[in-house]
Amino acid sequence: MGINTERDMEANLQIGPTDQGFVRIFIEAGGVEIPMDFDPEEAEEIAEEIRAAAETARKLSK
Repeated sequence: MGINTERDMEANLQIGPTDQGFVRIFIEAGGVEIPMDFDPEEAEEIAEEIRAAAETARKLSK
């Protein structure tokens, strides 16, 4: 399975700060819960990657 492989699956995504100063990305799908904690710098890098991917996807869809 790769990034371009489509799946018919629903998931819940939550993003927010923890009380310990981390940013948590929490994914729940199919009864499986995946909490991922990142320090603020890592979270900003992830946000930049998401923005860059969105920009590329926007260009490809035109």
